[in-house]
Order: sequence, then structure tokens, then C-alpha cells
Amino acid sequence: MVAGAPRVFVSHLSGVAVFDPNGDQVGRVRDVVVMLRVGGRPPRVLGLVVEVVSRRRIFLPMTRVTGVESGQVITTGVVNMRRFEQRPTETLVLGELLDRRLRWLPQGGGATSATTGEDAGEEVTVLDVSMVQLPARRDWEIDKVFIRRGKGGALRRSGGVRAALPWKGGGGRRGGETLTVDWSAVTGFRLAEDGQGAENLVATFEQLRPADLANVLHHLSPKRRGEVAAALDDDRLADVLEELPDDDQVEILSKLKEERAADVLEAMDPDDAADLLAELPADEQERLLTLMQPQDAAGVRRLLSYEERTAGGLMTTEPIVLRPDATVADALARIRNPDLSPALAAQVYVCRPPDETPTGKYLGLVHFQRLLRDPPFTLLGSIVDTDLQPLAPGTALPAVTSFLATYNMISAPVVDESGSLLGAVTVDDVLDHLLPEDWRETELRGAEHLGPVTENTDGR
Repeated sequence: MVAGAPRVFVSHLSGVAVFDPNGDQVGRVRDVVVMLRVGGRPPRVLGLVVEVVSRRRIFLPMTRVTGVESGQVITTGVVNMRRFEQRPTETLVLGELLDRRLRWLPQGGGATSATTGEDAGEEVTVLDVSMVQLPARRDWEIDKVFIRRGKGGALRRSGGVRAALPWKGGGGRRGGETLTVDWSAVTGFRLAEDGQGAENLVATFEQLRPADLANVLHHLSPKRRGEVAAALDDDRLADVLEELPDDDQVEILSKLKEERAADVLEAMDPDDAADLLAELPADEQERLLTLMQPQDAAGVRRLLSYEERTAGGLMTTEPIVLRPDATVADALARIRNPDLSPALAAQVYVCRPPDETPTGKYLGLVHFQRLLRDPPFTLLGSIVDTDLQPLAPGTALPAVTSFLATYNMISAPVVDESGSLLGAVTVDDVLDHLLPEDWRETELRGAEHLGPVTENTDGR
């Protein structure tokens, strides 16, 4: 979905089939997981509870959902089969939000019914909520609440789907008018802003950039740091861990259950996950690698096999790889991915299949500026730069630094003796190893005066 597309009412998702990109059914949606936020802000949608064939219920993050349309959910195909366990900061929409009695504040705005009522704080029942995808991002949030006025009983259920559906009209049902209002027009869902639990801290810190949230965690007590880390979702915690000093990373990871720790490592960039695992004892390192998804673990194991201060030890195993018969349009679509760092989005690497690292024969690279100059239908094989020699995995850090500086590059390919692309070294990873070992701690000490809740305007 994109901005302006019809919203999705959560009850309409109940029982909907979930498919991978090949059209194979993964399971069916059983609930939607959200995180409530302070200040009456709409809840963030974290993911879906999906029941797979074995009747096991798993968690599917919204970042792995590529489409919600035509009565089906499409995923990226990467699904973690571990059993879903609800965390303290998570709320189930179907299981916990619907049928609740709340107060509706008509003067707060947002009513879509012709009749809005005159008494502020009128008691209503929640029949449904809707969710929308935010523009230009893969984040989703709850935006509307479908309510019934009056004090009638709870709705009956039929086949897991609500009997009263907001998209079928808002006439009176069971003695009360139904209408759709903005999330901000009802009260009773919201977190108490004066609470001191980790749930409230996570909601308060949600708008901080990962580096700023790392600053907050660094200055909390170890006990409090562990509570907040445990309350963060996997992707958010992974981003924050990448910005923390090694000691803090190890401390936080050691307090998580091993299965949760493996999930977080999977969500981290492979090179950062490898750096963190390298700080752990060998037996603990191996246990976590065994718990990780085999594909994710394989990339991290390869990185751990190289010396730390070499191109192989510095690289990420997830650069943009395309075949020579891909077009400029294909490449531009890939680099638009908002989850990519600027360094990885700066160029694409052209290789023979297979496309996953280690790839087939490496042919060369195409910088994004060249992509902007050529027609969308141009084949990458016809514009690939073959003059720049790639780095060998054993190339030492000083030579990697000189390579990037000499050719004004912000990332460089790493290719093995057989000619296969292993990964790419980015300038930010090089800087991490050129700066003093305690640079993160120095940075965090220097940022202490900024305070723990400095917000930025982009909502990330």
C-alpha cells in the first residue's frame, strides 16, 4: 500500500492467507501486533501473528510485508519460524484492543459520521481499528477507530472475523450508532506519560535516531538498560547495538534469552553481528550461530573467518548485486530501498548468477551517478565499469583506506581468487577501525549534555 490507498481494517485481516513471493502459502493472519505510544500518538504496527501449517504461531515483522491487497498478504519470503512470544511493550489488536470500552471526545475532531454527538467523553465500544502505511516508508500505524455509541454488549464473532464491519456502512447496530473516528478522538488506549516502566521509556524514545538512543542507553543503569533493551523490537535493538561500545553490546546481548539474542543478531548488519560475536567466548558464539537462520549464520561465519583488520573482516556480505541483463531501472529500484545505508546505495555490483554472496563471476560495478545518466532500459552489462580492480579479502586496512581515498570511493568490492564477489567494504566500517578503540565511549560522554530525549524531525 502507498499513501492515498484504502486503509486496511484489522478485523478484515483475520484469517487472511499469507503468501511468499513464489505464491506458496505461508500461513494465515491471526492477529496484529502494535506498540502504544505516549501523548495520544497513533500506535506503530510492529507485525502480524501468523499461524503456519503446524498450527504454530509466529511473528511476521511489517518490514517483511511487501503487500496487503486483494484479501492476501505478500511477504519477502524470509520468515522466522520461532514461536511468537508477546513482549511487555506489545499489544494484540484483535485479542486486546477490540470490544474495549473507551471515552469518545467529539470536540477532538476526527468523526466521519454525520452525527457526532454533543457530550464530551461519551462512552463507546471499539469495534475495529484501521492501519495505513506511511508515505515513502515501510512503517505502518493505526490511524482510525471504528466505534459504537451506547452501552451494548460485545460483538459476536463469526469465523474469526467481526460481525460488524466498518467498510459495510455505519448505520445503527444493537441500539447504537457506529462511526469511524481518528485515533486521537478516543481516550483509554494511551500509555500513562508519568509511568516509569520500560514500556513508557520505549514509547518516549521512539523518535530518537539509533545513535541518540544508544547515548540514552549508555547512561542508564545496567538494570534499566537491560529492561529497555528487552522492550525494544528486534530491528530497533539491532540498530541501537550497532551504535554502542563493545562492552555495552556484550552486556545487553548476554541479558537476552538466547533465541531472542539470535533474532537480534539476524537483524544486525552481518559485519556488525560478526564484530559483536567476536567479543564472545567461542562456545557462546557457536550456540548463537546455531540458533540463527542458516542463511544469516553462513554470512556471519564467513566474516568471522577473516582477520579483523582486513577487507574480508571489514566487509558486509549484503551489497546490491545484479546480473548483466538487469536494466538501469532495476538498479535504481534497488538503490531506492530506504533500509540501505548511503554507502551501500552508492553503487551496484554486476555479477553472473548466483546473485547471493559469494556470487558467480564478478564483472564490475556501476555507480549511481552513471545510472542517472542512462535511459531506464539500458542493460547494466553495457555500462559496467571494469577498470577498477577489486580488493582481495586479505587486503590490510591501510591498503583498503588508500584504495578508497585514491579512487574517491565510499565502498569497494571484495573478490576472492575464483573471481566471486564476497562483499563490499564501506567507508563507515573503515572509519570505525581507524578511530581510537574507545571512540564510541568518548562520543557518548560528549553527547551526555544533549539529554536523553532530543527529537529529530524525520521520526526515525
